[in-house]
Amino acid sequence: MSDLLFRILDTPQAPLILQQAQAILNNEHRKRQAFYEWLDEDKKAEFINGEIVVHSPALDRHNSAMLFLATLLSVYVNDRDLGYVRAEKALVELTRNSYEPDVCYFGPAKASQITDDQLYYPAPDFIAEVLSKSTEKNDRETKFADYAAHRVAEYWIIDPLRRTIEQYSIDADTEEYALMGSFGIKETVTSHAITGFTIPVRALFDTAANMGALRNLLTKDVS
Repeated sequence: MSDLLFRILDTPQAPLILQQAQAILNNEHRKRQAFYEWLDEDKKAEFINGEIVVHSPALDRHNSAMLFLATLLSVYVNDRDLGYVRAEKALVELTRNSYEPDVCYFGPAKASQITDDQLYYPAPDFIAEVLSKSTEKNDRETKFADYAAHRVAEYWIIDPLRRTIEQYSIDADTEEYALMGSFGIKETVTSHAITGFTIPVRALFDTAANMGALRNLLTKDVS
């Protein structure tokens, strides 16, 4: 981001560009407040770069993968008192945009600040998005950059069609996401943000594998 800023400041038009940008952002702020007033628990929507994005119902393979991961992660985290897991309807409020990630995790420090009356959540420590045709562009571009900029330590992109998990973490030099690995149906993946959380990829796409992974997580010793 600093490189972009320096390129703007290196032009004679910098004051005008910044003035126009601020005007656009002020208008976005008003639209975002209207979005919050319009949004209710029956709507699945996000506010992205000044626009309301309403999501249509997802395919079963999308819902299944999301639920399988949320179940594994929630049971594991709750069993060890490692923080909070939220799925789908948790509205994460970042600097410019508001998202409803498929699955997100808040470590102990952030979880301690979440109240029973919480409506908008801060940037999580872990986010997983399950790809669909309508969301893939945002998942791989806008959200990809925004989550990294807000220091979401780990990001999983789950492809329910190819049955893969792409795991990203923030590169210390670039401060952007770097691919840690792409894992297929016969492999396992270990979280960097959630201590001891290791699951077979198959557990997100197969009921028997999900139940087996759940039993393993509950009996796993991470001391």
